[in-house]
Amino acid sequence: MRSAWHRPVLRALAPRTLRGRLSLVALTTAALLITALTVVFNTAVERHLRQQADDELRARATAVAATVDTSGPQVRVLETANDQLLDTNVWIYAGKRLLERPPATSASNPLTRTTDRLAARGAPGCATVRAEGQRSVRLCARPVSGGDATATVVTALDLAPYQSSADTLLWGSLILDAVMLVCAYVLTRLAVGRALRPVRTMTDQATQWSAVASDERFSTGGGPAELARLGTSLDALLDRIRGVLRHERQLTGELSHEMRTPLTRIIAELDWWRSRPRSAAETRATHEVIDEAAQSMRTICDTLLRDARDTATDTSTAPGTADVVPVLRRMAQRLDTPGRVKAVVAAEGGHHEAGVAPAFLERVVSPLLANAVRYARSTATVSVRHTPGAVVIDITDDGPGVPEAFVGELFQPGRRADPGDGHHGAGLGLPLARRLARSAGGEVTYDAGHAPGARFTVTLPVG
Repeated sequence: MRSAWHRPVLRALAPRTLRGRLSLVALTTAALLITALTVVFNTAVERHLRQQADDELRARATAVAATVDTSGPQVRVLETANDQLLDTNVWIYAGKRLLERPPATSASNPLTRTTDRLAARGAPGCATVRAEGQRSVRLCARPVSGGDATATVVTALDLAPYQSSADTLLWGSLILDAVMLVCAYVLTRLAVGRALRPVRTMTDQATQWSAVASDERFSTGGGPAELARLGTSLDALLDRIRGVLRHERQLTGELSHEMRTPLTRIIAELDWWRSRPRSAAETRATHEVIDEAAQSMRTICDTLLRDARDTATDTSTAPGTADVVPVLRRMAQRLDTPGRVKAVVAAEGGHHEAGVAPAFLERVVSPLLANAVRYARSTATVSVRHTPGAVVIDITDDGPGVPEAFVGELFQPGRRADPGDGHHGAGLGLPLARRLARSAGGEVTYDAGHAPGARFTVTLPVG
């Protein structure tokens, strides 16, 4: 019951922010350490002051013992010029018999009773007594021997000055402890706040970037290593999310584009069939066209959705991303190249990841690579490099190049530079590659200044 009652109270009192919690932990740790040091310090001071009092008492007892004569059968106290000073707070015993005591004390006084016990021991010893007015008095006994008789000298010292010094040091240390704790708390809050300032900045940046779909990154270099690693992790998460969004947009765009043609055929056939009465043969023909278009739509949906599922289940890369170099090398190996032509894939730097699915990358590069191999004399080269925010793929061949007069029509559907060159094709590969690249936020361009041969450049967003 008790612990269950305390839990909600502790949760309510606990700081809500990380800054407050770290400051509280630092304050608690400092308080424990300072408390331990204060206890040790004041204990050592108290022992030192007591040792000083005992040393003073023993010195006085030694001085008084010089006036006690034990050489004869009886103990005699010799009179000296300063005996009044020496007799202050001094008791002298012959065995257990009290010979002298301070004038202000009586036999029933607590001090006298304590000195009786110390003298009865017959050995050196000290004791602390609470006298009138609740003041503490320190008593020390010193045996005196040297003849047939034995004597004991007991001296007393008021501990009020020593206790006052100890109390002053205690209060001073407590005030110093309080000041140190306040300073430690304030400095910890300032230090933690300064350390967490980049985190707040990153939070504000994330809020701003999510509102405007920015391509900014957290890991800009500099700063503590922990924040740099956090920024790198957040950048990887942002890249993965952006890759997923790109993949969804590409899938939606491809579905919309690919299914528009069969849907148009179905609508046109239905409009034609309903325009006037049709014969049974015309109706069957209309049904066949609609069935063919529906099958085409089904095939398109199955293909695109299967590609989306394969991409989503591929854990080697994020959804909507592709490791460019392995994909290009697989494409080069599958090419049906003439015996005289060689396809080479080269990469600058290390890992190159594009923000498109592997199948999408193949559909963009495939017509460009096929043309390069088709028109190359000996070598078709595919090189990969990085630019800020993009992956660049250059497809180069050492063939005759593109005629200058045809460069303006290069990406127009259905246009070919030389329809009679002996190669089959409808002039749709380059326009399709450019359309797909642009749908993913990239581009396909032709470098008219490259010679000899032709060079096409594919630019795609990084993954």
